[in-house]
Amino acid sequence: MDKIVIGVIEKVKIKGKTTIEMLAKIDTGAQHNSISMKLASELKLGPVVRTAIIKNAHGKAVRPVVKAVIEIKGEKIESEFNLSNRENMKYPILIGMSVLKNGFLIDPSQDNSKDETSNNKS
Repeated sequence: MDKIVIGVIEKVKIKGKTTIEMLAKIDTGAQHNSISMKLASELKLGPVVRTAIIKNAHGKAVRPVVKAVIEIKGEKIESEFNLSNRENMKYPILIGMSVLKNGFLIDPSQDNSKDETSNNKS
């Protein structure tokens, strides 16, 4: 299987009741995906399928987890996303290893942050 090369910032489509295309942070140090509670609410993601204990720089937190379909470079993947307060973060979606292990190769020299296609609803 050929690997799909992506950058550390990548344009993604995330689908709930509506679909939004925006930039997401790709994080090989994160096991799981995260989405801002505000964006999850806008997309009407849910129901909560479980809760997860997430370890981060601030310690541990219990977060609700929902399922969503994310599309990266034409590849659609259903995955779990923990809900977090990402209001102070530049990117409301963080993509972790649970999605990346589906055949993606990260090239840090690819700078897709210039594709400022934030919040294009379709």
